[in-house]
Amino acid sequence: MAGSGDSMQNINNTLSEITCEKLTNTHLEALQTLTSAFRDEQFRGSVDREVFGNLSAVLSRLSVDVQRLTDETESQEGEASSLCFKLTAECFRAHRNACVQCTQNQCSLRDLGSIKRSFEILSNLIKISSRGSNDIYDALRCGIQFLGNIAVGNQLCKDDIWEFGFPHIFWDILQLPDEKSISYTCMVIHTCLDEHKTEQFVEDTQRLKLTLKIMDLCRTLPDLDWTVFIVTQHFLKSTELIRKMYTEMTNEERLTLLELILAQLGVVEEQKDCLMPLSAAQFLASCFTDHGRTVLSLSSEASDNQAALVIIWLLDILCEMTSDRKEFMSLQDHPDLLSATVDLLKEIHLLGKNSRNVFTAAHNFTLTRPEGAETHPVLSFKAHLIRLIGNLCHGHVVNQDKVREMDGIALILDNCSIDSNNPFISQWAVFAIRNILEHNLENQKLIQGLRRQGLADDTMLRGMGFRVEERDGSLLLRPLKKDP
Repeated sequence: MAGSGDSMQNINNTLSEITCEKLTNTHLEALQTLTSAFRDEQFRGSVDREVFGNLSAVLSRLSVDVQRLTDETESQEGEASSLCFKLTAECFRAHRNACVQCTQNQCSLRDLGSIKRSFEILSNLIKISSRGSNDIYDALRCGIQFLGNIAVGNQLCKDDIWEFGFPHIFWDILQLPDEKSISYTCMVIHTCLDEHKTEQFVEDTQRLKLTLKIMDLCRTLPDLDWTVFIVTQHFLKSTELIRKMYTEMTNEERLTLLELILAQLGVVEEQKDCLMPLSAAQFLASCFTDHGRTVLSLSSEASDNQAALVIIWLLDILCEMTSDRKEFMSLQDHPDLLSATVDLLKEIHLLGKNSRNVFTAAHNFTLTRPEGAETHPVLSFKAHLIRLIGNLCHGHVVNQDKVREMDGIALILDNCSIDSNNPFISQWAVFAIRNILEHNLENQKLIQGLRRQGLADDTMLRGMGFRVEERDGSLLLRPLKKDP
């Protein structure tokens, strides 16, 4: 059929019949034949404009029929309505296949108005989707797939799809109880998105609601990759959008966002790509400094306090961002981050000492620990505070001095004891002390004074496997030599 002029004429004749005759199964078979033919690359590239004109006319006729079925006051589940939906699905399939890696066909169908007409049909199908008909959902899915295919590599088509679908029809589809329709729609959104379109999400409440819906789908449909791609490849690139979303989110929704960011920090490190602008990271740092004390509620409230969990996730993210990542190391100059971290460590340390709670150092290293101890959200929080302090002081004299002025050196040394609630806290303490002392004579003198008081010698640093060595007027941390 692909090489036959007679066959092409037969296709045109059949398509013309569909536009003006009563719909029959023969028409459905003819469309199925065309759909199959479009799978052939050579045939796709040789189809003349007349075929697409007739195919677009079929879509117009089906749009009228679907509109009529939508306007009917009672559900029509007869053969005629079922055939109409099946023909609509098949017409969309033919459109979809015609657009595969074929810019010429994409442009022809766009010029004929197929994108706008498809949205009109989708809008009506959404209205009657509650009837629960498989044929309706089949037509919906195929229509969305067509939009996905016509958008690939074609900016004009992407712009048209965005104009007709964003935000209302996209929103309506994402509200449907149909995972395939949701998945295909997220694919279309991801294909169309660019920097300019991403910024449009902050323009009004309805558009922002769409971003929150996509974020919610990351949680409720965790196997749906397209939502994650939308968030990580587009949403996180916009500082303003992150601010708006975070402000409007519930704590549960914030946890989903922060979990995605933390997971992507590892992936992006391998790809050597920037996850988000520095200004977005600075915003997250401000959220931590402004609300960090929320975590103190875990000493008396249930461990599922989501506001406190948000702070825990923020701390983990800040630790990763400041682990010698060049794009985020300007966080060292954040006006409040270091002081807020040291102050929070002081409060937690004092709270754990004054009464027995989740912040109290523990020495339970038995194979069987109390139920839930291994998964308590505050596990390692104190160690991560010390880690962040160490990161912020790496090669940064101003921050090194600030820690000393806040009595943070003695505080870190006082948290060097083995603590089963804070695995590796001794290692992070050594790391932090090393960074605080590096090329800083005042801090080194302070440590020397602590040695004379017996605070940093045997009871602290030696307990951690280190000793203080003086060399050329500077103090160095050295590992203890093991006996031969």
